Amino acid sequence: MDTFIKTTETDSLYNNIEQKSVPEILSNINNEDKKVALAVEKSIPQIETLTHKIIAQLKKGGRLFYIGAGTSGRLGILDASECPPTFGVDKNQVIGLIAGGDTAIRTAVENAEDNPNQAWEDLLQYQINNNDIVIGIAASGTTPYVVGGLQACNENKIPTGCITCNQNSPLAKTANFPIEVVVGPEFLTGSSRMKAGTAQKMVLNMLTTTCMIKLGKVKGNKMVDMQLNNNKLFLRGVSIIQQETNCTKTEAESLLSQYKNVRTAIKNYHDKKNQ
Repeated sequence: MDTFIKTTETDSLYNNIEQKSVPEILSNINNEDKKVALAVEKSIPQIETLTHKIIAQLKKGGRLFYIGAGTSGRLGILDASECPPTFGVDKNQVIGLIAGGDTAIRTAVENAEDNPNQAWEDLLQYQINNNDIVIGIAASGTTPYVVGGLQACNENKIPTGCITCNQNSPLAKTANFPIEVVVGPEFLTGSSRMKAGTAQKMVLNMLTTTCMIKLGKVKGNKMVDMQLNNNKLFLRGVSIIQQETNCTKTEAESLLSQYKNVRTAIKNYHDKKNQ
């Protein structure tokens, strides 16, 4: 039988850290952070499996949900909130839920993560169905809000995945498609907002970026469906149009102002050229 040890809670490799100089503290944190990408690399086969399942669900018209508490919940919300501006998808295609509700994004909500039934209640508010997929995010792999949420999804035939930083955790055993990124003890014992949080963010970047590329939201290496929410993004769009069409900056600005979308502007330029 597999033994479950919370490496995220084990003692730091560093001691008497309050007595160290600022350069020593910074260097030691950086030394620990260097281990994160290597830990993520070992998990690529698990990440690949979950990625394929997410793509399949989204192609069916389903949605991607993240559920988490504390740092993990906030990271899910961050990733979800960045998908519409980056890839031009509907704000309801990727949804992040956090134990304690939106208040918990900024302020810790006492005992919110301890209710194993609340995540399912939260998901029901979105008419969750088996075209969707739910990913539980919890560094420890034991958070009741997250584990309970995935258990309810499994019972209702809704596909589940997870991102955790301990091996053989209750969460990983519950998820259909688990991702386990074992980063080892934190520089500050138990502070899983550090290496564990960095690992979770890296995996989230990999999941949604790869899925959106395979769903056709990227052309070449450019974000052709991004939302043009500010001058920086408008100018980025102009640059992409210039690169893709060899037109002048003035022409690109005119196209983007007219069509409000980089992909559409490029398509209409080529269509007119080919008439």
